[in-house]
Amino acid sequence: MKVNKLNVAIQEAIHVPALLDKEGIEFQPINNVNWAAYPYKPEVSFRIAHTDNSILLHFKVKEESIRAHYGEDNGSVWTDSCVEFFSVPGGDDIYYNIECNCIGTILIGAGAERENRVRAGKEITGLVKRWSTLGDVPFEERVGEVAWEVALVIPYKAFFMHQIESLDVQVVPANFYKCGDDLQTPHFLSWNPIPIEKPDFHRPDHFGKLEF
Repeated sequence: MKVNKLNVAIQEAIHVPALLDKEGIEFQPINNVNWAAYPYKPEVSFRIAHTDNSILLHFKVKEESIRAHYGEDNGSVWTDSCVEFFSVPGGDDIYYNIECNCIGTILIGAGAERENRVRAGKEITGLVKRWSTLGDVPFEERVGEVAWEVALVIPYKAFFMHQIESLDVQVVPANFYKCGDDLQTPHFLSWNPIPIEKPDFHRPDHFGKLEF
C-alpha cells in the first residue's frame, strides 16, 4: 500500500481527520477474521500518511460494546477497545507495537520477538499526539453499538530504538489490528491476513508492505 507524503507541519492530532479529508487519503479496511474461535467482526478502517517528521494515523470503529479501563500510557490497552499499528521502520528485525485504546491511551513496545520486549518510557509515549471522539476519561465496558474515532501523530522519535530521520521512499513491513480482549465479545482483526492456528499479532512474518 502506498503512503502519501504531505508537505505540512501538523502539531495536534485533532486536525488529522480534516487534513486527510482535504488530501483525499482513503480508508482501508481492517477486516480479516483469522481465527474461527473469534468470529465477531466490528466495522474498522484506517488511513495513513506521513510528513517530514511523523506518521499520521486515523482509525474509525463501530462495535457492539466499548471499554477504556486504562487511562495511563503503557497499561494493558489491548484488553480495552483497541486499535494497533505494528511496523518495522528501521530495516532490521526490530518491530514496534503502537497500541491505542478508544480514549487515546497508548502503549509502545519494541523488540525482535513477542517475548522480552522493551517498553518506551513516558517521555517517549508523551511525544505521540492523540485525539479521540470519546475524550480521554477512562470508563468500564458500555454495552450497545458505538462508533468512535482516534487520530495519532506519531513522530519518528517514537521509534526509540532507532534514529529515523525520514521514511521517504522506504518500504516498511507493517500490520494494523483491532482487538478487545476483555470485552463481552473478544475479537482479533487484522489488515494483512495472519494464517496461523491461534491469535497472535506479533507475527512480522505476516506483515504487509507500506510504500512511503
